[in-house]
Amino acid sequence: MDAGQARRPSLPRVTELLLSAFAGHRGTTFRLGDLTLLAGPSGTGKTTALRAYEALARLGGGAELGEVFPDPSACVPERARPDAQRRRGFRIGCTADGPEGPVRLEVAVQAEPELRIVGERLSADGLVLLETALRDPSRRSVQAAWHTAGATAVTRAPLPDDRLGTALLPLRVAGTTEGQLRVLAAAEQMLVALRSVFPCDPRPERMRDPVPAGSGRLLPGCENLADVLWRTRSECTRRHALLVDAVRVGCAGPVADLLAEPCAGGRLVRAVLDRGNGARTTLRRLGDGELRYTALALVLLTGPGVLEADVPGEVPAALQCLTVLADGLDRAQDPAQRAALLALASRMCERGHIRLVGAVSDATWAAGVSGATVVHLRRD
Repeated sequence: MDAGQARRPSLPRVTELLLSAFAGHRGTTFRLGDLTLLAGPSGTGKTTALRAYEALARLGGGAELGEVFPDPSACVPERARPDAQRRRGFRIGCTADGPEGPVRLEVAVQAEPELRIVGERLSADGLVLLETALRDPSRRSVQAAWHTAGATAVTRAPLPDDRLGTALLPLRVAGTTEGQLRVLAAAEQMLVALRSVFPCDPRPERMRDPVPAGSGRLLPGCENLADVLWRTRSECTRRHALLVDAVRVGCAGPVADLLAEPCAGGRLVRAVLDRGNGARTTLRRLGDGELRYTALALVLLTGPGVLEADVPGEVPAALQCLTVLADGLDRAQDPAQRAALLALASRMCERGHIRLVGAVSDATWAAGVSGATVVHLRRD
């Protein structure tokens, strides 16, 4: 094994986000570590970058283009001029590293006058494994060519223009030649890396009410936090104890436990803080900062088996490196809360338990945190 192979991650992960032309970003590359903070004032494109990452994840999961970009014109750079056919669009992509080495995906999307994918390229080690192009605008398809290295160098076939071609390759490539096997391995690495994503933005206004008991899988807005606690408190006592320790730092007053209890005649469950000596406080009484802190701590400590992530069903959780996308990571947090949350994230990311890409308004407080990569954004 050479040195390059020894450094490859064992689990696929996105290591670069490429925004060639997307909303306010042009020619921008974000290098992503296990714990990455996108830092900058309002209007610098932090949320836009996370939105692009989430869009790629959804496309990798097989979603249609219109579902992912309901307002595609908002993704077009503001000063982009239409061509002679009045077409405008945007370009996004990423690099996924893993056992196959770095694999790069680039996607060109036409937003006007019709939404469609007009070009896509999947490549590794300088070799183009898949390439698509719009040849006939009157047809709702693109011409695709993927690496074969058999009796013919490439295989050509039409693919729909409203879905990511890379996500369709496992259904179209036979895997009978060495070249086809390489294409499939690269596509699988990219898809696993993309789909192992959990966008998270806790909404305190939705977290205060009791909820029905359900699957026990946390939703992106964390409104069903009580349902998740109902499940996890008994399933993993060690991690629950760590969660209680974290909540003890981030919430005012004594905290002996964090639990869910039935209410409304057993039809619903609600989350409460056990204050000790029989006193309990429902989450309805907590401030927004306390609720966001508690939810984010739960996300960092639970991982793939509990979060409602769109991961490939055939890939075991042990083979996934889940990435949490947290917009406004420091929103409503006081200095003690954000420091404790970042310290927890550092520990969990260092253990390989989870990855985090968070947007913050300022990252001076993150200086010196082990393993943290800070990407500073500025208004142009």
